[in-house]
Amino acid sequence: MPDSVQPAVTTIHGVFVEVIGLGVLLTGRSGTGKSECALDLVLRGHRFVADDVIHVDKLGPATLVGRGDDLTCQHMEIRGLGIINIRDLFGATATTRMKKMELVIQVEEWDPSREYDRLGLEDRTVEILGVRLPSLLVPISPGRNMATIVEVAVRNHLLKQLGVHSAREFVERQARRAGGGGTP
Repeated sequence: MPDSVQPAVTTIHGVFVEVIGLGVLLTGRSGTGKSECALDLVLRGHRFVADDVIHVDKLGPATLVGRGDDLTCQHMEIRGLGIINIRDLFGATATTRMKKMELVIQVEEWDPSREYDRLGLEDRTVEILGVRLPSLLVPISPGRNMATIVEVAVRNHLLKQLGVHSAREFVERQARRAGGGGTP
């Protein structure tokens, strides 16, 4: 490979998991529960890729692959428990070395003064290494089951890829019922 054509690589703080076959990057401040969410997802049968340090490689014009650090791969930090080895605890099928990155879920503490998308009509994206990935902003507060929210977000994302957009269909039905005849 010529010196001028080097693959693009970056490192991101977060947790990377495979949920229903989809590579999902969880980002947000430390202490927001990303690792605990990933652990819960592994308990539900999904796969762990990396915790804390995510190396992202750009393999093509629109393809990103995430992987863990060689030193910390298969390991996760859970406050109060310390460092755990996901592969040792849950078996080889609970982990994967790398995965195509397809969805970013940004986790933040609930801010009552902030307006959040309540209908699901916003099409947010995040740019990583020049590649735009679909993104969701999920506010968290005590009592919310993040693993369930992530699973549902992935299922909804997969439906959207098939052309089924529940929020838009709902708004259109409401508009028709109100006599508006279509999308507001």
